[in-house]
Amino acid sequence: MHPPEDHFELRLAQTEADLRAAQRLRYEVFVAELGGDGPLVDHENRLERDAFDPHYDHLILVDTRRDAGALDHVVGVYRLLTSERAAALGRFYTEDEYDLTRLGESGRRLLELGRSCVHADYRGGTALYHLWNGLADYVQERGVEILFGVASFHGTDVEALAEPLSLLHHRFLAPEPLRVRAVEGHFQRMDLLAEAAIDRKRAMLAMPALIKAYLRLGGFVGEGAYIDRAFNTIDVCLVMDTAQMNAKSSARYVRGRG
Repeated sequence: MHPPEDHFELRLAQTEADLRAAQRLRYEVFVAELGGDGPLVDHENRLERDAFDPHYDHLILVDTRRDAGALDHVVGVYRLLTSERAAALGRFYTEDEYDLTRLGESGRRLLELGRSCVHADYRGGTALYHLWNGLADYVQERGVEILFGVASFHGTDVEALAEPLSLLHHRFLAPEPLRVRAVEGHFQRMDLLAEAAIDRKRAMLAMPALIKAYLRLGGFVGEGAYIDRAFNTIDVCLVMDTAQMNAKSSARYVRGRG
């Protein structure tokens, strides 16, 4: 992966310091900023971590001007797991929230995306674009066909998010063969409003930027949402079939790849 700009480096985490810096960024975003928590979160050292981390690849965006010794050098991260590595591990992280049976039955090569975040100082710039180009390389090199993972709305007030959740259900529900479903006991229906009652513009404005980016690339959502009270979020499962991406979206996805 070629450095996207002189002061940026894009790579898979190579050292323990890289991993800890990724976990530090995740802490600042998911814990300090969004109010999340978890059994393995290290508040003293400001690290958001879990038992899955050692089994995953961590795609990191490094700003070489920042202090690596202080674990400050990682400004963007994606956590990645292929279906082959999930088979060795015995599961995907997403299975805590969604029944992935249909994806498994598809027989296609899968990639789980998770823990995606960008440092607050780098949002609105090129950081997410660079991460996506790195992801495109990763996908092509491994022959990945289906990308999936949970993406989150901040907060757990379902009524406050009725409009964007309903829009996702009515307009972006995954086709049946790829329609994962929130696990029983935690299933939160998303068709809270009739489609005619939705103000589409207002609903899209309430949609997190990452979810909108996936939708622009031809992504879909699974059936039902999952309320994650530990992370203070309402999660939806996004699914993207790389074979179904239209030409315009494909060009956007791989633009700038070396």
